Amino acid sequence: MLDDVDRRLLRYWQAEPSLSQGELAMRAGMTAGRVTRRIARLQELGVVKGVGAVIDWAALGYAFEVSLRVTLDKTQGNAFDAFMVEARKVPEVVELQTFLGRVDVRLSIIARDMGHYQQIYRSRILPLPHIADIEALMQVARIKDVQELPL
Repeated sequence: MLDDVDRRLLRYWQAEPSLSQGELAMRAGMTAGRVTRRIARLQELGVVKGVGAVIDWAALGYAFEVSLRVTLDKTQGNAFDAFMVEARKVPEVVELQTFLGRVDVRLSIIARDMGHYQQIYRSRILPLPHIADIEALMQVARIKDVQELPL
């Protein structure tokens, strides 16, 4: 699906996402038109989903992150779907992951501080439907946070 040229473009783009397509073409030793066509193809294939800003939540005052592992009451036929619909509506939930096993869902929640987290937990998380069990993991430090793939 990807050839060496695609990988080279993605390597340069990952390393410096602010590059214009002209600058990317210069780095990759290609014409701007060829780069534009390659990027359009990568987007059509779904390899490149979008380009956006990476925001440091802590710089905006959201320095507190909690990971919640949620087990759902699976005796209810629509438990999973109903939970996901409502969990997506909580603005402080920045990530939702599903699992096979005892834990069904993991939510990453950002908050300004412990008081703010408690408010979110009590008013927005506990009312979510079909929760059987919740385990909170308080993040102490982020040791590795890589967005780039080794291409």
